[in-house]
Amino acid sequence: MRLNLTSQISLEQVEERLYNPQNEYEETMLTSYERILTHIYPSDEQAGAELALRIAKDIKSHQDKGETYVLGISGGTSPLPVLRELIKLHESEKLSFEGVHIFPLYEFYPLLNDNEGVLAHLREEFLNKISISDSCVHSFDIRIDKDDIPSSWTDYERALSDLGGFDLCLMGIGLRGTVATNAPGDVLSSSYHLVVLDDTSRNEAISSFNLSDNVPETAVSIGMNEIRAAKSVVLLAWGEAKKEILRQVVEEPQDDNIPASIFQTHPRACVYTDLEAADELARIHTPWRVTDPRWTDKLVRRALVWLCNQTGKTILNLTNQDYITHQLSDLLRQYGSAYECNIKVFNDIQNTITGWPGGKPNADDSKRPERALPFPKRVIIFSPHPDDDVISMGGTFHRLVKHGHDVHVAYETSGNIAVNDEEVIRYIDFVHALYQNAGREDDELCKKLLETRCYLTEVKKEGDNETDETRYLKGTIRRQEARTADRHVGLKDDHVHFLDLPFYETGAIKKKPLSEEDVLIVKDFIQSIKPHMIFVAGDLRDPHGTHRVATNAVLAALDELRGESWLKDCRIWMYRGAWAEWNIDDIEMAVPMSPEELRFKRDSILKHQTQMDAAPFLGDDERLFWQRSEDRNRGTAKIYHDLGFARYEAIEAFVQYHPVD
Repeated sequence: MRLNLTSQISLEQVEERLYNPQNEYEETMLTSYERILTHIYPSDEQAGAELALRIAKDIKSHQDKGETYVLGISGGTSPLPVLRELIKLHESEKLSFEGVHIFPLYEFYPLLNDNEGVLAHLREEFLNKISISDSCVHSFDIRIDKDDIPSSWTDYERALSDLGGFDLCLMGIGLRGTVATNAPGDVLSSSYHLVVLDDTSRNEAISSFNLSDNVPETAVSIGMNEIRAAKSVVLLAWGEAKKEILRQVVEEPQDDNIPASIFQTHPRACVYTDLEAADELARIHTPWRVTDPRWTDKLVRRALVWLCNQTGKTILNLTNQDYITHQLSDLLRQYGSAYECNIKVFNDIQNTITGWPGGKPNADDSKRPERALPFPKRVIIFSPHPDDDVISMGGTFHRLVKHGHDVHVAYETSGNIAVNDEEVIRYIDFVHALYQNAGREDDELCKKLLETRCYLTEVKKEGDNETDETRYLKGTIRRQEARTADRHVGLKDDHVHFLDLPFYETGAIKKKPLSEEDVLIVKDFIQSIKPHMIFVAGDLRDPHGTHRVATNAVLAALDELRGESWLKDCRIWMYRGAWAEWNIDDIEMAVPMSPEELRFKRDSILKHQTQMDAAPFLGDDERLFWQRSEDRNRGTAKIYHDLGFARYEAIEAFVQYHPVD
């Protein structure tokens, strides 16, 4: 059973030579915009495997010389692909960690318990799975009083100095270009220090804690001086969320406001990244600027969208001279003139626009995104959380129902940990008032609810996991909000399904790994509907990972069903909206909305009252979900208009998923 198919989603087949040049000449041409050595791999797993082999080779070389090997590791999830491969080498090839010293590069302060923080995270993911002496693991002493912070790094600093400094620092690049929590301003001159974490850094740190409330506001960190003194530095960046900051780190001039860019001048610093994070680099995103690429329809579309942005013109106004000036004369040779290329791309994008997301009956569908028949269609909308359906495709959802399709919504998780305790207390007080009015306060259920209220108000401490009772109540609140929103859209109650996938139900931010149990639940549900259309979340930037895991469950289920005859007539569409939007060159179906339809979508989102204002997981974006959704939908409509298409109030966009062989 393949449980990580989202890692194989490729919106554009990137030529291998663009990220794996075959000779020095080719590499020099391709990397002409890059200011730091950058290794790009198709996935973080492949990058992690290559880097782990390099580290293992260095460790063995030091061991052969009788020398110690000093490895500094940042917290977070970025180092995990490398650490997992080192564990495999330890198990399969007997890689020894004798003489290896590990230094976490920072630690959160203060910590509520010993099971959280960078060192605890490293122990759980790496140190407990290899043979290494406790004396070779060096960490900050964060048990000290606030008035004595400098003493927290005394032993750490001495141990690092006695060992001769770092042989390698392995660090993820933060969303603001931070390294080891060193933020803008903590650059060349900084040494060991206390860091006040900004909201972005705290959100990125959630993987080391059970609950977001547990993330401290400060951390004790090694400074840039010590990191720059390392013999080697490897910066890591995985996933689409890192693509913009990676471009700045790799291709823009060194900037004190982007600490990771400081390593452009380090003699042995490099970047390891995957294609998702490398998507904005010139050799991947605009390869015509550095080489003669293999032109595909998507790449031609991307080139013209880019050219419109460079010139400020619409597609049909681009001239031969525009192509020549911006290194696109190759397209003139291929198409004969700017006019021919412009018309081709204009029609290509025009054909993505449709007011009939389920297909228009009795119409020529040869140039429409979705086929006309069968009509009506059986449709499943998979929603990772109970509000992702209306946030990401509320307009399309409403249109499908209005057009008479047999629409089913499947909520994959309960979303219970995203409900504040105050909401549960409010609902308990409401039910208690009903019992009081009926003179039934002695009822066992009433007593149980009051016990839960007492737990929430008097017993529960910051950082405690949710109990079964509170998880049930919070999940029930979200289910009823989802039902209310679905009724608003026009969906019948028996077409609303709650899958409650087991991977999610931990009562904490950290979830269980996706398992066969989860996939079988999804598989059985899909089989019961035998849909003609499926919508899944392609919004893989979700900082807490639930979107990716939930979509992996659907794709794994479809993979298991690939022999079914009905699946051959099923199209799978990926939506976005909560955390990101599709690039215009990737969009395959664009569903316009009028001002009234956009307001209707907003009303659908607002039915999820617990996710307004004080919702726990808004991420680093301070806008509410309905605001960011509208901004993205309006932004997509503006992009279409700027390219020369009709002005719509808003557009929801989709990309078709093609099952992996």
